[in-house]
Amino acid sequence: MYETDKIDAEIVEMLMEDGRMAAAEIARRVGNITERVVRYRIDRMVAAGVIQIRPVVNPQAFGLNTVADVLLEVESDRIQEVARKASAYENVSYVACSIGETDVSVQVVGKDTSEIYRFVTEVIGKIAGVRKTTTSIVPVIIKDVYQWRIPRAAISGGEGE
Repeated sequence: MYETDKIDAEIVEMLMEDGRMAAAEIARRVGNITERVVRYRIDRMVAAGVIQIRPVVNPQAFGLNTVADVLLEVESDRIQEVARKASAYENVSYVACSIGETDVSVQVVGKDTSEIYRFVTEVIGKIAGVRKTTTSIVPVIIKDVYQWRIPRAAISGGEGE
């Protein structure tokens, strides 16, 4: 488990605001820290797999305005295979294996509901091993994975203790 502190958390918050923010600007905003220390901390968090710095593509910018969550019931010996196959499609933005009523969770983006319908019925539903699909159109996303913050309880020496 990675040990983080209030300064790491502040750096992460600023990078979430602007992933290209200069280390000098971060150091100025945090205060009592040098640009070199900021770069070191960012490099350490990247190397430890705590953060990734990369672009987040907005599907709506490409006319893919409809999002759907598709839950798959899959033959038990084919769950990983189905998940890998589903993840290969360009319009699939998320795939995870799950425990519970469904076995695989897939998020799909498309131009409209008819495109989503065609993809789910003609492609996803026909992957060998898929028994059943349940699709929900997602009209509003309140919080996405890239908006997740470090929990206060995970910050040592400060707010988390």
